Amino acid sequence: MMNKEAVEKSMCMIDLTKIDGDGSFSCPKCGTLISPDDESDETYRIVKTKVKGDELSELVLTCNKCKTTMKLTGFMSHPET
Repeated sequence: MMNKEAVEKSMCMIDLTKIDGDGSFSCPKCGTLISPDDESDETYRIVKTKVKGDELSELVLTCNKCKTTMKLTGFMSHPET
């Protein structure tokens, strides 16, 4: 089993502020479309959420097709100063 540091190094980082459109993006490894509108758990599984105040700040998910782990950032509309 991988330790926490090894898992974080192998994670793909995705900044949602760099994505145009509705927030959908392709898995960086296999190309499966990851859509925020997909609530079926068929294409990805949410592993961890991180909240600052009352806003989502990070989301870790795993692609169900290739098992790639991705950390999504860029949710916060008003970054703390």
